[in-house]
Amino acid sequence: MSALSPGFADPVLDAQACFRAVLEAMSRPGRVVTAGAALRPPAPLMPAAAAVLLTLADADTPLWSDAGADAEAWLRFHCGAPFAAAPGDAAFVLVTGAPPTLETLQAGTEEKPQHGATLVLQVAGLEPGRGWRLTGPGIEHEHRLAVAGAPDGFIGAWAANHARFPRGVDVVLCAADRLAALPRSVAIAEG
Repeated sequence: MSALSPGFADPVLDAQACFRAVLEAMSRPGRVVTAGAALRPPAPLMPAAAAVLLTLADADTPLWSDAGADAEAWLRFHCGAPFAAAPGDAAFVLVTGAPPTLETLQAGTEEKPQHGATLVLQVAGLEPGRGWRLTGPGIEHEHRLAVAGAPDGFIGAWAANHARFPRGVDVVLCAADRLAALPRSVAIAEG
């Protein structure tokens, strides 16, 4: 794959479909949705993560990634986002391996919590109905989400992130062409 390999087949309609998928995932935390685009980004970038970034990142949103030079070139070409030197300097943080700690990412301020970073975290799998117990806004009682390949210590790090609300980091979990969102307002407990 090169930087010139295709992005969205129909940039407007595919970006709109992906935006609706991300909006659905954010408004219903833990719900697994399809990213809405048939992308073939360079490895190790997964289609869902690529679709999220092509939809949300732009020239005004610094991006940091550990996906390597091919993925960085592909993302630069297709979304035009500037690349940050460190994860803490980015609005979007794409992680294909071990993530930086949540407390090192932009958390916004009390006056401008919307400036908190979004972590796009690739995982091995997402399955609703079992696993973590999610509670909070957008969840009537409790939602269950199994995340294969979540980083060690994620639940503890998430608790510290959640405690900073309204400041904090939002997370979009991506597995192949599926995604689930964890807004900073959601509490997570072990299954």
